Amino acid sequence: MTNPAFGDDTPVYVISVAAELSGLHPQTLRQYDRLGLVSPGRATGRGRRYSVRDIQMLREVQRLSQEEGINLAGIKRILELQREVAELRDHIFHLHNEMEAARSAVSRRESGRSPGGEMLPVRRTRVTLFNTSPPPDQGR
Repeated sequence: MTNPAFGDDTPVYVISVAAELSGLHPQTLRQYDRLGLVSPGRATGRGRRYSVRDIQMLREVQRLSQEEGINLAGIKRILELQREVAELRDHIFHLHNEMEAARSAVSRRESGRSPGGEMLPVRRTRVTLFNTSPPPDQGR
């Protein structure tokens, strides 16, 4: 389904094609958009344009609804939590890389000392980060 000229996030499919590719009725796609389950891009004339990732998400929403019996509010929450977990994993990945770079820099600096200079071991440690900012408004 993926066109090599476009990435998975490029909004290219009109609603009728997205409906056919996902196996859903166009009105269902409109409802999912209104509920914020799958939010396609918009063309200049405000028409919906779905990406490959959007179509995969539509299929997942349908699977959760049909096979797992989860209502749309539950599906929305699941999708929000999955997005949050992905963002947190990405953040942890970057923090880990920064920590390793800092550890490496300290190790290089320490190894450059003159003979007889004190060498401090570089060891692994755990860091706990607390977010002190208030949580984003959840529509309340």
